[in-house]
Amino acid sequence: MRKWSRKNSLSGLKLRSEMDAHEADVLRSLVGAVTGLLTDRARSAPEDDLAALTGLQIGNTVPPDDPRLARLLPDFHRPEPGSPDADRADLNSALRSLHEPDIIESKVAAGLVILETLPPQGGKIVLTPEQADCWLTALNDVRLALGTALDINPDTPDQLEDDDPRAPSLEVYHWLTWIQDSLLQALAP
Repeated sequence: MRKWSRKNSLSGLKLRSEMDAHEADVLRSLVGAVTGLLTDRARSAPEDDLAALTGLQIGNTVPPDDPRLARLLPDFHRPEPGSPDADRADLNSALRSLHEPDIIESKVAAGLVILETLPPQGGKIVLTPEQADCWLTALNDVRLALGTALDINPDTPDQLEDDDPRAPSLEVYHWLTWIQDSLLQALAP
């Protein structure tokens, strides 16, 4: 992949890069997997009669079991131990039920922008600033999910031993980080 560049045109700012077919396949697969996880989570929300009457979307009230989804959809409220609301799991349930559908919808929409703007066989990528923001969101979600699956933490070395089964995926994680950083730099004035 080429580093993102910033070009002004008559139709406004454009961000450009190029990706080969293999890179496009890898990115398409990763984004598809994360949007699939999120879509499955949204579909698992319970049906609610009041929601059907009012048209409000109601989400799950319990955190996801899948660690990748738990990283993408964390609790909304983390009380301090010993605080008066420390045992109020109902607060997180209510907040999750109200806000999770919109968060999932936003994350899936960002992933779809990557899938729509990424040439299927690789090639030139041209984005508007709005599309670039979606790319940044979706890339971040993919990195969070992959980082969770790989158990990346502050003590994880930049490079793993060749016999470590996580080594190839860690290289992909670093590649995604580079894409995201390059795009952020291109967006900066």
